[in-house]
Amino acid sequence: MASSPTNDPPLPPVKLDPLAGLLSYLIPGLGQIYQGRIGKGLLFFGGLYLLFFYGMWMGQWRNVWLPETDDLPDVAFAGQTLGGVPKAISYRPQFLGQFWIGAAAWPGVYQYIAFDKTKDAGPVFGKFQRMPEEKELNELQRNGNKRWDLGWVYTVIAGVLNLLVIYDAFAGPMFREASPEWLANENETAATAPPPPDALVPPDPPPVASIPVFTPPASSPPPDVPPAPPTPPVAQGGTP
Repeated sequence: MASSPTNDPPLPPVKLDPLAGLLSYLIPGLGQIYQGRIGKGLLFFGGLYLLFFYGMWMGQWRNVWLPETDDLPDVAFAGQTLGGVPKAISYRPQFLGQFWIGAAAWPGVYQYIAFDKTKDAGPVFGKFQRMPEEKELNELQRNGNKRWDLGWVYTVIAGVLNLLVIYDAFAGPMFREASPEWLANENETAATAPPPPDALVPPDPPPVASIPVFTPPASSPPPDVPPAPPTPPVAQGGTP
């Protein structure tokens, strides 16, 4: 059975929200919290950060970085020699996935920009997300018992999953509550709009038939009954 139509105006169309998408890139789930979806935002924040930093912990905090490639051989792609960030990513493509975790991977970008091979640590973050030396990297891979490699895999998964979180915030919630101003405008428009020409007019109800009233027939007079004969008199003092 089809549901009866209602007079409620339709909800406003869902609009894209670039600001929420940017916030969820900076910190996973922040865009959802900005949109009022606090539970979902906290779930994204806790889940992705737990996965990312647990992966860094498994790699002894030395598996997220962007390498400095001035001393490395050139890399050619489509007939062009790569340099700068593209060349660095070609040597460590893992960072391309880690980058989407947002601000948690920015120290690696800063360490790449401010890298000084004459110093053992960076100016702000020290060795955090700084490219390790070749000797140190070999020791990490040799003594890590595969934990170091598994750790950077976790960090890449966290960054790639945050792409879905960013899109969820950018596209906005599937259903939105209409604002009172929007509902007032829709109701006013619906009230002043002329009816459509093909609107169906309900027919008049059929006339109610009158119920005949039963009238009993008139009672006939009783038949004439002849009068009874007179009783003879009885003499006093004896029998007649």
